[in-house]
Amino acid sequence: MDNNINDNIEKSDFDAREYRRRETKLDLTDWLADLPEAQQESDLVEVRFKNTRKGYYRNTTHLKLQVGDIVAVEASPGHDIGEVTLIGRLVPLQMRKHAPKHEVELKRVYRKAKPNDIEKYEEAKAREHDTMIKARKIAEDLGLDMKIGDVEYQGDGNKAIFYYIAEDRVDFRQLIKVLADVFKVRIEMKQIGVRQEAGRIGGIGPCGRELCCSKWMTNFVSVATSAARYQDISLNPQKLAGQCAKLKCCLNFEVDAYVEARKKIPSKEIELETKYNVYYFFKADIFKRQITYSTDKSIPANLVTIDSKRAFEVIALNRKGIKPERLEGETQTRETGNRKDYHDIVEQESLTRFDNKKRKKHRQANNGAANGELRKANTQERRPAGENGQQPKKKKKNGAQNGNNKNGQEHKPGDMPQQ
Repeated sequence: MDNNINDNIEKSDFDAREYRRRETKLDLTDWLADLPEAQQESDLVEVRFKNTRKGYYRNTTHLKLQVGDIVAVEASPGHDIGEVTLIGRLVPLQMRKHAPKHEVELKRVYRKAKPNDIEKYEEAKAREHDTMIKARKIAEDLGLDMKIGDVEYQGDGNKAIFYYIAEDRVDFRQLIKVLADVFKVRIEMKQIGVRQEAGRIGGIGPCGRELCCSKWMTNFVSVATSAARYQDISLNPQKLAGQCAKLKCCLNFEVDAYVEARKKIPSKEIELETKYNVYYFFKADIFKRQITYSTDKSIPANLVTIDSKRAFEVIALNRKGIKPERLEGETQTRETGNRKDYHDIVEQESLTRFDNKKRKKHRQANNGAANGELRKANTQERRPAGENGQQPKKKKKNGAQNGNNKNGQEHKPGDMPQQ
């Protein structure tokens, strides 16, 4: 037994909430927690066990329970240890979604967990991983086509639930006998799907958030590839599959909105005819109700984008045998002519924008220095003699001659200037 457990047993104010399971999932926000009258309207209690398994019990002894309390509840046989996750008015609403319909008579909450209950509970929980590894080996030796995904011991250690996955029916009667002889407990086999297994194990999805099946989803609906087609998602198996190797559940979240929006745009198979061209469907922005047509079926050529209203108008004209001169309407042509070009603000926030500026400034500085030297040299060449003091060495002769001319002195053709 752990030293922490021993220390807490010696305390008079023993709090069992310190020993609740840390890996539990499917958290629920009680939005009526701040209303005292809502907590006393029902004697029903929601208790959560390992991972996603929950149960609903009656508080017949009227214990003062709070969310997070560790309680001992009725089981068959013995008792189980779980954590209170919900009390009050919201429990009957949750029962409609989670509790089986055939479960009419609910079991009871015995008591709050005592130190002895916590001791047995910790011992049973410590055996779960080793039991799962050994059970997998036993199933493999018996030649059973199944995978044991998880093992959960009851709080008193008298019963173990083996969660397994199998594509076909499995005769595990011999397996139950072997497991009962090896582990000396009562065995219960429970078949789950790959989606439920992913929810029990947990993980992070490609969106960067915790898996929906381990966070809040309880009812799993089949997902078809048509959901991806309606949303114009690439049919890439690697991108469409989740961690359970099945199609992602989130493909069904927005498919209804896409189906409704697609009813307000023309079909992809309809061709639009004008006097000069035949236009084929290329792509569509469903929610903006804008369709782009091309004059070629296979490649984008002479693309024209029109709204769904104009597309329906052209379709109606074609059915009457009328072919308009242009695919765009007069209003759309006028708007296109008056449209202003706007700068892309997002493009300005490039990650390399500072590097480009530094390079540009450095280049400008170098060019500025070179231009400054050239400008200085040109200025000195053009500057007249006697101005601003010193003169360039190359222009000294001419400067002296010009100076002599200004002073009224004349040079004879045969004379040489003094050096």
